[in-house]
Amino acid sequence: MATSQRIEKVFDALGDPTRRAVFRRVRKGNRSVREIAEGMDVSRPAVSQHLKVLKSAGLVVVQIEGSRRLYGIDRNGIEALKQWLDGFWDTSLTAFKRAAELEQDNTEDRHD
Repeated sequence: MATSQRIEKVFDALGDPTRRAVFRRVRKGNRSVREIAEGMDVSRPAVSQHLKVLKSAGLVVVQIEGSRRLYGIDRNGIEALKQWLDGFWDTSLTAFKRAAELEQDNTEDRHD
């Protein structure tokens, strides 16, 4: 999947507040649907559907241990998102550097 499409899926997946809550619970370590749903205002089947969307977006992986399915963070998906966001930081730093250099040039011109 192309990076831009993958990032769109990530933002779509995290756009839902319940899904973000599910994702936060998964961040704490591998958990079953029952463990994730515990204490939430949504049913286990609803949590399963949210996990399906998160998995499709590349944010969650499923690990099968016997008859249990444990959900955890997909490090590759998080890294792709981080790299995409870092692109904004790189752009901002480059613009800041240019502005600082221009200011320094203007200061030096005034002192000559």
